[in-house]
Amino acid sequence: MAFDMGRRPEAHTDRQSQRLIFAYETAALLTMASSLAWAIYFLFMERWPIATANTLLVALAGGAWLLIRAGRLNTALIVSELSLVIFAIFYGLMFDPPSAEIPRITHLYLLVLAMLGYLGHLRRRSVFQLAVTAVSLTAFVFLACSTYAFPFAQAIPDEIRATGIWVNGILATAMMCGGIYVLQREFSRPKGLALELRNAVRNGEMELYFQPQIDRAGTILGAEALIRWQHPKRGQVAPNDFIPVAEAAGLMPLIGGWVIEEACRTLAHWRGDPALGGLTLAVNVSADQFQVEEFERSVLAAVRLHGVDPSRLKIELTESVVVHSLAPVIAKIDNLRAAGIRFALDDFGTGYSSLSYLRQLPLDQIKIDRSFVRDSLDSERGTALVKSIVHLGLDLGLVVVAEGVETPAQHAFLSDCGCHEFQGYLFGRPMPAGAFAAHVREAMLAAALTAPDLLRATLADWPERYAQRAESA
Repeated sequence: MAFDMGRRPEAHTDRQSQRLIFAYETAALLTMASSLAWAIYFLFMERWPIATANTLLVALAGGAWLLIRAGRLNTALIVSELSLVIFAIFYGLMFDPPSAEIPRITHLYLLVLAMLGYLGHLRRRSVFQLAVTAVSLTAFVFLACSTYAFPFAQAIPDEIRATGIWVNGILATAMMCGGIYVLQREFSRPKGLALELRNAVRNGEMELYFQPQIDRAGTILGAEALIRWQHPKRGQVAPNDFIPVAEAAGLMPLIGGWVIEEACRTLAHWRGDPALGGLTLAVNVSADQFQVEEFERSVLAAVRLHGVDPSRLKIELTESVVVHSLAPVIAKIDNLRAAGIRFALDDFGTGYSSLSYLRQLPLDQIKIDRSFVRDSLDSERGTALVKSIVHLGLDLGLVVVAEGVETPAQHAFLSDCGCHEFQGYLFGRPMPAGAFAAHVREAMLAAALTAPDLLRATLADWPERYAQRAESA
């Protein structure tokens, strides 16, 4: 795919900002440290109920921190936020009722929990996180505006609360300031990054990497073009970090147009090269880019400008392209296929209507999603599912491509199933243009050395191929 890393993140890996994770970890550590200090203090004062409550809070905060460190962020948020909201309300009604001299202070932490809930909602839209925010704010207002406490409350003595109100007030305020800072950074970062992205295309900071695609015999047939952003200050920025920002800012037509143009320029550069001249180049087109009215004209203009063979260009679409209306999509594909450009349905099997689209769309290839390839040997269901997808593609007369192939066992299984082409780390990682050209030549030479007739034919053909290249240049 033109916009991914050549390898998708696992399902449990979110695209959240590291700032949010840091905010959660910091809040958990501060809560754990302050609660531990109060637990020790109340144990020393032999106030067992309040010491027990603070010890429980240490355990809750520590468990949340461990879950976050283990990568189970969603579980940590659900468990910790729910338990901490309940704990804060109970603590305020049981141990922290206001007196004539000392106000209640525990309810300030409900504002922190509301802030964390909203940060969680920004990371991944969630009704649960909004509910946490709403309940926390409602409980805060109630505890701040009333003097209610449980009839059986065991209030902390005022001489202790006189110190605690300052400690907890400062700590809760610090947490709130940290949350506001993270919110501000999360709101401003995408806007700044979007502006940098727009300038990056114009300033030549984008680059195409290429991942080999091979046939059943191991011959390199072409490559998939994968975009990289070489930021002048941040270094190489991963597509997983900038593509969501580009989508939100409406920049995909701009970036996708650059990819098409650069792909055609690359094919023109390969033309006449004995090793590279016959290769295809696949690019992924986003839904926003495909739906632009001038999409067909811009693609054909790039092909004509660089004088490339249209059959060498392959456009990969996902089901997101056809969620609105199928007829216009079919018309665009037909027009471009009439010019010689080929089409593939990417990530096949991951959507809800792949079979319907496969029946109606004029396609040349389907690409089995890497998640199915990864699980193909892990269970009988995974094996049967991949076999069914391959047989379906074969029955429809389509070229079946398996992406994400990483082990020889996967390759052997997919070959036995009948897959025509393969792509994955087993055959090469995404690489810059120069490294890819060297990789293809090495593979070509290795194949020729094992077949002397092929070597002689290749050497005999080189003068003519180079003469054609010089003439076209």
